Amino acid sequence: MTDTILARCEAKGLRMTGQRRIIARVLESSHDHPDVEELHSRATRIDPGISIATVYRTVKLFEEADILDKLEFGDGRARYEDAEREHHDHLIDMQSGRVIEFCDPEIEALQERIAEKLGYRLKGHRLELYGVPLGKRPR
Repeated sequence: MTDTILARCEAKGLRMTGQRRIIARVLESSHDHPDVEELHSRATRIDPGISIATVYRTVKLFEEADILDKLEFGDGRARYEDAEREHHDHLIDMQSGRVIEFCDPEIEALQERIAEKLGYRLKGHRLELYGVPLGKRPR
């Protein structure tokens, strides 16, 4: 990914108001998977005049323009991440709601083999694992 969210919005011809620019910057600097409420909280630290409705409209616009991916992990909250991030999968901690990104070459190869065995060439996938902590965290 070389372009920023803002640059991709402009390249797609989206009208970028000051508030949309702030929301784009907040998304760009997010290293987690924020929902609309969290995006609103972060954006209003920069501009207290940004309404929650503006954030909802903006993420919908960005999603429809394929700039953001909407993620739903079964907790009733839609979360968002940059659509052009490096490929990764998700492990969702069912107790805390924490989302852990990972990429495992063995899983990637297995998925390719399964698709090929079934007569397909894999063009993409999304893997979400749901779990609870074992107690001790692996290193």
